[in-house]
Amino acid sequence: MTTLFAGLGLGFSLIVAIGAQNLFVLRQGIRREQVALVAAICTISDMTLIVIGISGIGAATQALPWLEAVVRWAGAAFLVGYGVLAARRALRLAEVGLQVDTDSEPEPTPGAGSVATQQRTRTSAAAVALTTLALTWLNPHVYLDTVFLLGSVGAAHGQARWVFAAGAMIASTTWFFGLAYGARFLSRWLASPRAWRWLDAGIAVVMIVLGVSLVWPTG
Repeated sequence: MTTLFAGLGLGFSLIVAIGAQNLFVLRQGIRREQVALVAAICTISDMTLIVIGISGIGAATQALPWLEAVVRWAGAAFLVGYGVLAARRALRLAEVGLQVDTDSEPEPTPGAGSVATQQRTRTSAAAVALTTLALTWLNPHVYLDTVFLLGSVGAAHGQARWVFAAGAMIASTTWFFGLAYGARFLSRWLASPRAWRWLDAGIAVVMIVLGVSLVWPTG
């Protein structure tokens, strides 16, 4: 259970950082446009990257046993550094506003004219899918965070690394579907700089604790 929660905590900490992908998911949720498709693509993509990271780093550490210690310390250093950066953001006095495109489609009213207007303004499923895939797979940070970082931290858990991966996958599924379907509520909450400072503070705590736990002697 400890390993599962470690994967869950790190998964959430990495995935909630605002970026192009999350803003697109939020925007689609606000517009109520292809919401399930966007959430599913993001979730499946994240799961695929997690599997690649866990299996790839795990295979490398089995072939080169000395690499496990290197990966463990590198992962710890990255986690602590990431946590320090999040803490610095949380402590900033200057408020940084989060701008989200909240332009939503007008609610349809009875009549053929309103339906036709709504259909013209909707984006096709193919276009939405391609945009989602591009924002996910063409983002270099996703390979550093999901493949290398999650993979290295997961590999440090040895035989329990797939339990760790399961926790990270649960975090991805919960976040993307929660963000997509809860967008209209979350957009109001996330628009507050104070909310993001608290979120960054929580991320900092989780990252630093996980980083220290990687190298802290257990016996």
